[in-house]
Amino acid sequence: MTTRRGLEPERDCVRRERQSPDRFVPCRIAVVSETFQWIVRLIRTGDVRVSNHGYDELAAEGLLARDAVASIGGATVVEDYPDYPKGPCVLVLQEDRHGQPIHVVWGIPRGNSSPAVLVTAYRPDPRRWEADFRRRKR
Repeated sequence: MTTRRGLEPERDCVRRERQSPDRFVPCRIAVVSETFQWIVRLIRTGDVRVSNHGYDELAAEGLLARDAVASIGGATVVEDYPDYPKGPCVLVLQEDRHGQPIHVVWGIPRGNSSPAVLVTAYRPDPRRWEADFRRRKR
């Protein structure tokens, strides 16, 4: 099973400077999860469901499903699981309606191309996550 955990949201590269084509400068480019791109497309077309567990966790955390759906455009992939046995899924960092960080696991059922499923959502515990909520503490 191929599992990509702790994706760096950006990776190093070099590019030519426009004004001085003979000069190279460091830059950052985004690493994009194919699973995440697929999930975003499904959500934007309205092809989204919330699992029973997802509803339970949303309620326990005082979160609304519509907040998770609405904030998908600003989400950052934290962990990518393209070969997860139940279907490809991603853990993403999003914000609730008050701008507070939330983690949401989105998936696509194995053997299907839709819908995007909100598997679970929770407020990340600062004792278990680095300050940016993108990396687990070791």
